[in-house]
Amino acid sequence: MNVHEYQAKALLREFGVAVPEGRLATTPEEAETAARSLGVPVVVVKAQVHAGGRGKGGGIKVAKSPAEARKVAGEILGMTLRTHQTGPEGKLVRRVYVEAGSEIARELYVAVLLDRAVEKFAVIASTEGGMDIEEVAQKTPEKIQTVHVDPNVGLRPFQARQLGFGLGLGAAQVAKFETLLAGLYRLYVEKDATLAEINPLVVTKSGDLFALDCKLNFDDNALYRHADVQSLHDPDEEEAREREAKALDLAYVGLDGDIGCMVNGAGLAMATLDMIQVCGGSPANFLDAGGGADKEKVKEAFKLILRDPKVKAILVNIFGGIVRCDLIADGVVAAAGELGVKVPLVVRLQGTNAAEGRAILAKSGLDITAAETLREAGQKAVAAVKGRI
Repeated sequence: MNVHEYQAKALLREFGVAVPEGRLATTPEEAETAARSLGVPVVVVKAQVHAGGRGKGGGIKVAKSPAEARKVAGEILGMTLRTHQTGPEGKLVRRVYVEAGSEIARELYVAVLLDRAVEKFAVIASTEGGMDIEEVAQKTPEKIQTVHVDPNVGLRPFQARQLGFGLGLGAAQVAKFETLLAGLYRLYVEKDATLAEINPLVVTKSGDLFALDCKLNFDDNALYRHADVQSLHDPDEEEAREREAKALDLAYVGLDGDIGCMVNGAGLAMATLDMIQVCGGSPANFLDAGGGADKEKVKEAFKLILRDPKVKAILVNIFGGIVRCDLIADGVVAAAGELGVKVPLVVRLQGTNAAEGRAILAKSGLDITAAETLREAGQKAVAAVKGRI
């Protein structure tokens, strides 16, 4: 689960991480009042959406008076903000965060996340704050420092100091950095975050350190332990189909391709997406129907997939472990018939009652292409899109 910047900064404050003062606003008038209440000569008005790159998309503007804050807030509120993370459809801006301006001397980067390869937390720091860390890693990897933290031991003060001096901070600033990083790490662990990122972490001309922007992601499976975090959920920031899928206990993520996928099991779903790519195609979605998929769930899954106008073919890939393949086949036939599926349909069934399931598909009278192996399923789905079957 993601949260907005203003929500993330409220959490950072709880854990002793310094952030600039700010106020939330949902109207231009509220933005003007917020700017006046901050009592500073310059404020920054920031669109609050779950996406990076807001500045480049026109979602962050500087105002030098409360009246100007009202003006720029009016320009941002209600706009459809498009960035490299929103996709071409963009995101509607419903609220802005009015924040006190900072006299920035340097911009740094720091983040905490899990490094599965070594089974430890990774604390990453870079002198290239304000840039996408992926770009830094690709072009100047030597500017990224990483220390690994044993979860059983926790972040040690010497590790924070190592990173601080590596960033070129002076002794007094390193002490502040140590406090800030300790708070960020505690937030990450105690709130079951999957990412805690400050970008940029600014050093002001007076030598203070502030989290000027931050991103917090939380583990959905741990939200039951954190009612305060769960209350920050903003359904307006979710894609409509993903929101519907969650209500149906389906795991759905929209992608950019044209081959719709319905699979049971997250691992098999990821393998299916990979195989489509290997075969020269592009998946339109990730959809995990789960181990308990039944006829009704299959039908709802088809509805979600078919609502994407980009879909030119559908690949159903089911392994019958808990679920029986004949029941899935019944669901596929019923859904295809009731919904009037007009795009090519490729179905692979393996596992419990797979033979019975294939027989049901063969007798259905519907235009369904059967596949035995995962590669064959991928090849046939790609061929269907390209009009070769």
